[in-house]
This record gives sequence, C-alpha cells and structure tokens, in this order.
Amino acid sequence: MEAMGQTNGAVGANAYFPGPKSENESWVRAEFQAIIDDWFDWRKAYRGDDPPALTPAERMAPDFLKEREILAQELQRLKTLMRRETPTYSPRYAGHMVAELTLPALFGHFTALLHNPNNTSKEVSRVGTVIEAEAIAMLARMIGFDPQQARGHFTSGGTVANFEGVWRARYRLDHWLALALWIAERTGEPLDVFGAAHMGWARFKALVDEHSPQQEELRGASAVAGNPADVFRRISRASGEDYLGPVVLVPGNKHFSWRKAANVFGLGEEAFWSVGLDEDGRLDLEDLERQVGRAARAHRPILAVVSVAGTTETGEIDPVDRVADLLDRWQAERGWRIWHHVDAAYGGFLCSIPGGPHEDVLEDETISALRAVARADSVTLDPHKLGFVPYACGAFLVRDADRYAVSVFDAPYLERPHLADDLWSATLEGSRSAAGATAVWLTGRTIRFEPDRFGAILAGTVESRLVFQTAIASGVSDARFLEPADTNILCFSLGRKGEALSRSNRRTQALYDAIRQGGEFFVSTTTLKSPHYAGQIARHVARHGGEADADSLVLIRCVFMNPYWASRDVRERLIPEFIDFLRACIAKLD
Repeated sequence: MEAMGQTNGAVGANAYFPGPKSENESWVRAEFQAIIDDWFDWRKAYRGDDPPALTPAERMAPDFLKEREILAQELQRLKTLMRRETPTYSPRYAGHMVAELTLPALFGHFTALLHNPNNTSKEVSRVGTVIEAEAIAMLARMIGFDPQQARGHFTSGGTVANFEGVWRARYRLDHWLALALWIAERTGEPLDVFGAAHMGWARFKALVDEHSPQQEELRGASAVAGNPADVFRRISRASGEDYLGPVVLVPGNKHFSWRKAANVFGLGEEAFWSVGLDEDGRLDLEDLERQVGRAARAHRPILAVVSVAGTTETGEIDPVDRVADLLDRWQAERGWRIWHHVDAAYGGFLCSIPGGPHEDVLEDETISALRAVARADSVTLDPHKLGFVPYACGAFLVRDADRYAVSVFDAPYLERPHLADDLWSATLEGSRSAAGATAVWLTGRTIRFEPDRFGAILAGTVESRLVFQTAIASGVSDARFLEPADTNILCFSLGRKGEALSRSNRRTQALYDAIRQGGEFFVSTTTLKSPHYAGQIARHVARHGGEADADSLVLIRCVFMNPYWASRDVRERLIPEFIDFLRACIAKLD
C-alpha cells in the first residue's frame, strides 16, 4: 500500500475524507444511516416495557401533521441557506485555517451529537468521559508527553485552552508566593518576591513541613483565594518594594486570546509583556532574556512564558527548543521554575510528522522546535484546525498531574487536586460536549496520529505549499514570498524591483480584492505591522531592493491545509488554473 498523503494516490485522502465531489457518497450515506439506525435501536431497547409517549393516533392527528410540515419547510429553508455557505471543503479554498473534515471525525462527532453526553460529570457521560481521557492520551503521545502521566481535557477552542494555561500557571505561582509571604510576615525575614514565586513544589513542601501553616492562614495570604488588593499591600511591606503583580511574557506574534486573558483574569493588559520578534518573525531569544531580567529587577514574578507553534498570520513556529533550554538553564543556575506554555493551536498536529518518512518537508529547526513541545508545562491544540475535526474543538494538555492542579471550589488550599470524577470544578467551562473528544478519538483509532499515517497527510499539505510556491514563482515575476515558511501557509506580496513598500502594499491589497471578486479561488490577506515585525518587514523589502517607506506589510495569505491538494490530478488541473487566474487579476491592476 502506498504511503498516506503521497501524490500518487493519496491513500489517506481517498480512504478518510468524503471527497471534494462526494466521491465516497454511497459509503458515507451507509455509515450515517447505520449510526442513525443504531441510535433509534438504542432508544427502543432501553426499558422495553416502558409505555410510549406518542400513540399512532396522535402522530396522525391533523395538528401533529401540520407541525411536521412546518418543520419540514423550515428545515428545507435552512438547507437552502447552507448551500450558500463558503465551500471550505474544496481545494479551491485556501483562505483561512479551515478545510475538509475527516470521515472518522464526522462519524464520531455525529454519533456523540445524537447521544448528547455532557462531559462535565461521569453521571451524565459514563462513556464520553472515558473517551475523552483516551483521546487526550492519544494527543499527549502525539506531542511527546508520556500518555500515562499527561492530563488534559477538551475545550471549545484554543482561546479557552490558553486561558486554562494561565489559570494553572497562576494557581502554582500563587501557592508558592502565598506561603513565602506568610513565612516572611511570621519570621520578619525580607520577602524575595521573584525567587519565592518560582520556588518549585519540592521547596514548597519542605517549607510547609518546616513551618506548618494553617489552611486559612495561607488562603488569607493568597491573591486568588483572599483579597488581592490587601495581599499586594502585604507583599509590598514584606519585600520593601512596591508589588505590581505578575507578568506574562508573550511573543509579538501572539494570538488575540492573550489580550483577552489579561482582561478575564484581572491582570491588566500592562501585565502582558511583549517579547520582540527576530527577522524571521519568531520569538527573539535575546529579547526574552532581557524581559526576564527586567521582570526580576522589578520584582514582577513571571506567570508564564509563551511560545507559539504556528502563528495565526503566517504559520511560523517559535524556537520552542531554545526557549526550553533557557528556562532549564535558569532553573539549574538560579532555581527559577517558570511556567512554559506552548500555544500550538495551529501547528501542534505537525508534531505527528517528525520521525517519519516525510519529515524532510520541514526544516531542521522546525523539527527541533516541534520535538521540544513535549518539554513545555502546558500546550494548546486546536483539533478543529489541522486535526480536521468539526467546530468547536480545542484541547488543553499538561505534562503531569501536578501541572493539572488548579484552584477548585471545594478543596483545601494546601492540597493539590488532580483528576477528579467530575471535571466541572477543574475546567473553566462547565458543560462540555463529548462530540469533539469523540471525533478525535475515532480519528486516532483509525488514521492514527503517527508519522506514517496522520503525519503523512499533514506532510502532504506542507508539500502542497512548496509546489504552489514554485508554480507562483515561475508564473508571477514580481511575487515576493515571505520567508521563512515553516508550515503549510504561503504568504506573498507583489513587489517590483526597487518599488516602494507603500505602492507594493496598495497593489497587493488590490490583487486580493480582485481575487475575492473573481470568486474562482479563495485566499485571505494579512498585514504585518511594526514594531513587532519591523525586522521581518525590512528584510522582505530588501530582497527586491524596495524602499521601506511604510511601517506595515500587506500579504496575500494561502493556507494549503486541504488534503486533496495531495492528489496529482487536482494539482495538474487546478494549479495552472490558479496561476492563470492570478495573472489575469494582476493584469487588471496595471
């Protein structure tokens, strides 16, 4: 059997996707019918001697039939409306981070929707909660965590998963700092805020054993469990320095969810310090060191350092491995245990590629970064992106039970609660559908998140980006590609030799408008802005000798995550058509 994802057959796309022209229609219809049949049989079999709620006479009554007709008409209206929806399943769509769904994900999602388990509690989700735990273990193994030790749960998306990381990082830091504050007030010793806030659980336990604080005393010293304004004043007195609270270090390529987190957790947007980007648009390690030093001098504990594996704009992957190296060095040399969260909402599933037969589609530094995701404390994934799972489905994972601990509403402050029977107290969301977990579970049971299976399909999407870039470079002389391109996202601008950036931006925006109006293919546009992307913008313009007379860069953005581009027939037919369409659009600009 040919490897999954290859262009000479694309076994994965053939066997595990519906097909852009509904090629697998008869099989898919049969499976959907089997799911519905099983659901009806399940309902009929439960307590077979219970009386029916609807009699045949009631179901044939005129009023009943009238209501059925109303529902049928409105359902038809809905179906008609949805036929006007964006055809994101088509290989012609390369606009945003959405594409086709796998058949296992569709079948799993649909099955769970019918049974409707709520994973807030095992009482209402006896099967769904077990499936969730197994699916989390599959994802943990994929990113390199020990599936026996890792913990996590599914969320409605990456935003909430990122919030979960902040919540747990705050829990840890708050416990350590509360204990140190209580001891400082009790002994009169000056409080080392930065050192105390990163002491580690081993040191925490040793101090608890030595000083034997009472639970209520520590709760009173907690900025989370107690009064934060009062606790901040007490920390200031004990340390001799004005205490302004912790900070979160996020790269300039951050997702918008981090600004939301600042508001939701009451940290204030000032507390989210931006780490500069290098000329590749990735987190700048030297600036990370500067920001950590700045925080230490200001006695501002670091709630978390965030790396991004697959940025929203361009798909670039931060040097996660080198960030982890820095954090390990600071722990070894200074005793600082700083939480590392990797926002891998987009790129996390690419962890299935390294170690397989197709890893050469990725650069060595990208492979190193993806392998280092396993060194993080917590990770965000979005199965509804490169997992090809229906919306809305995110996932939050941590390396072990200690890192999963969070402030719950019914647990003693000195205890570190782990995975309970009912997850509602340990998740930000209360009610949670099992549909996302079930979709991931069935995908993992069939395609499998392994390098020669799911990884091969994703490698095919990266290869598609490379093929498209070559075709555009040959067919459009003034196409200027943003470098580097770490994943399956291709960004380019129009730029004649020596052309001013301001004019290049206007032509690129006009090209996007022409593509959108033409309607033959779907792309998107993004704008990189200074100061965050200043280095990358300058280098991009310099490559064609342009004049950098603007502080932003407008780009055409093509997301080649559609699996059907792995088909040679699709490539041979649609790539020339896309290039001709692109040329026609450009011709209208001149």
